[in-house]
Amino acid sequence: MRYQISGKQIDIGEALQTHVQTEMGETLSKYAGRPTEAIVVFSKTGHEFVAEAVVHLSTGLTVQATARDAEIYAAFDACCEKMDKQLRRYKRRLKDHHRDRPDPVEISGGGAYILAATADDNDETEQTSDAPVIVAETEAKIPSLSVGEAVMQMELASSPVLVFRNEKHDRINVVYRREDGNIGWVDPHTRGD
Repeated sequence: MRYQISGKQIDIGEALQTHVQTEMGETLSKYAGRPTEAIVVFSKTGHEFVAEAVVHLSTGLTVQATARDAEIYAAFDACCEKMDKQLRRYKRRLKDHHRDRPDPVEISGGGAYILAATADDNDETEQTSDAPVIVAETEAKIPSLSVGEAVMQMELASSPVLVFRNEKHDRINVVYRREDGNIGWVDPHTRGD
């Protein structure tokens, strides 16, 4: 597995890098879906250290976790524990996913845009155009998954929403976490008759 361990405006020593590789390796070795890459980024906000980890599995799934603590090692250990908890919850499904899918998840690309915040309605300034201002443009990865796999991927990535290509009919779908805690699924090509 390839590790990318870095710090944002803080120095990451060899001892911490070794600790990250050892602990992350032990955590990931318990679960299916051979990891291919682990990206761990440390930063500091105020008096707390923040550890963010993203692990790409060979099946195409991604696991993410973030934790904060006053001590950098404790922040990473808490981050690793969150990742372990996510993987433990999906261990059986990850194994089934790996067995049922010998090839990695197919990924297609799409445009992702960040739009500027709109002005308040009370603002009397006249807008010259109805088109929103694009602040940034990147490429989004859209995996081809079943609905169950999409829900699992969304939760493993700790994301509130996931856009995916539904393997059943090869069309774009969306799963999202609702305010009531349940999962919503948008399939724009079916009708609720």
